[in-house]
Amino acid sequence: MMTSGKYAPMSNFMHGMKQPASRFLRLCTGILGLTLITSCAVGPDYKSQQPVKGSSYTARTMPDVTLAAPVALGESQHFVSADIPADWWRVFGSDKLNTLMELAQASSPTLAAARATLELAQKNYEAQAGSSLYPQASANTGASRQRVNKAAFGQPGDSTTYNLFNAGVGISYNLDLFGGSRRLLESLAAEEEHQQYQLETAQLILASNILTTAMKQAQLAMQLQATEQIALAQEEQLEITKKRLSLGVGSRSEVLALQTSVEQSRASIPLLRNSLDQQQHLLAVLAGFPPGSDAVPAFALSDFTLPTSLPVMIASQLVRQRPDIRASEALLKAANARYGLAISKRYPQINLSADMGSQALTAASLFGAGTLVWGIAGQITQPLFKKGLIAESEAARARFDAAAANYRQTVLHALQNVADVLRSLDNGAQRLTAQAAAHSSAEESLQLVQQEYHLGAANYLEVLSAQQQVQQNSLNLIEAQADRLIYTTALYQAMGGQTKLPLQASPYSFDAPVMIVN
Repeated sequence: MMTSGKYAPMSNFMHGMKQPASRFLRLCTGILGLTLITSCAVGPDYKSQQPVKGSSYTARTMPDVTLAAPVALGESQHFVSADIPADWWRVFGSDKLNTLMELAQASSPTLAAARATLELAQKNYEAQAGSSLYPQASANTGASRQRVNKAAFGQPGDSTTYNLFNAGVGISYNLDLFGGSRRLLESLAAEEEHQQYQLETAQLILASNILTTAMKQAQLAMQLQATEQIALAQEEQLEITKKRLSLGVGSRSEVLALQTSVEQSRASIPLLRNSLDQQQHLLAVLAGFPPGSDAVPAFALSDFTLPTSLPVMIASQLVRQRPDIRASEALLKAANARYGLAISKRYPQINLSADMGSQALTAASLFGAGTLVWGIAGQITQPLFKKGLIAESEAARARFDAAAANYRQTVLHALQNVADVLRSLDNGAQRLTAQAAAHSSAEESLQLVQQEYHLGAANYLEVLSAQQQVQQNSLNLIEAQADRLIYTTALYQAMGGQTKLPLQASPYSFDAPVMIVN
């Protein structure tokens, strides 16, 4: 409260309290300096996990190059050691896909939720850091009217009524000698790191799901088109066969067999359309749009280019790259810090508080000479009998052990994921090569049977059987071509992809000496 005129100026108050305030500040500075020198953090410091041993993901040696097939998307692929670009989906060479991916990054509710959760973890850390790393200061002012009975103090006379005005500043600080607050901050920093990697994981999974769904949509669209063409050709052939029957050249069994084949093709069309519609709906929702949105394009297999170089890193690098492994390790760090926090509760807690202000009977003289009041207090609390504290620290240790086991399991699943994908790539290339050869043979066989049929050396049922072989091989070939794209996408996901999300280092350090307590 500022005064002027006939009232005592603020400078008088400052001059009056200069000497005691100086002593007060020296005392507080000395205590804090001693705290920084002698403080330590109980509990074990976190140690990075041992690197993964072994140079191969699979029991059988993988080839350096996959087989090539003489069809679209049949190029051979080389396994190389290379960095993964941040926008790795661009290696498939689809402008429509690149545009959709940019829309999804901005519109996906999944990513929005992950970003909000990360911000929550960041703010929780900042809030705890602000309340535990620094002294807490608060200003207060007040006024009261009091009546005092002098007899209570052994003095004669009537009771006295007076006004009391006060203003001051209070400071409190926890010395944190055994590092409980710092261990809590360590756990919150690790939880923030966990959410950062969770966001990376969400970005990676979203990109992979969009790619896989777009490729599956392209496969189903091509299979639907092929089936419709097959059904149309069968219907035309059925009409020809009916005319031949009416002329007495064909047979009833030929008509019935072809009729059955036509209806089977017609029956498969709604199933393909249903699957295609579901993939289109899924693709729209993944991108953050309603299922019926026209913002999501339709894809064809010809929209994609098969990458011929595939990045494969060694296992020890994989655990540093995959965000799900890094997220699991962050939880392990948090559990380790929580263990130290539980141990610190078994040690003394020291709190300091200080107050400095002014008290006067009138507001005008509140900051005058002789109104200074101050006080310093310290409190130490040592648990004597709290049996639950031991159980709490043991529970924290068990939580750490569980987090360590979950981390190891996450690593094993990641290695299995890579091994499965590598085998799928190799086997997928072999399948496409064989399927292309089978399709070529089926087409050649159909041509021969048709020639024999025209020469009278084969019946129409043999022609129909050859046509069915061609049709089935055509659908299988489309599936094998799409699988090569899908397996390649799976490899980028298994390798951890890459992200533009920067990991922010904590602005606070935890370099206090460690007191290891078992």
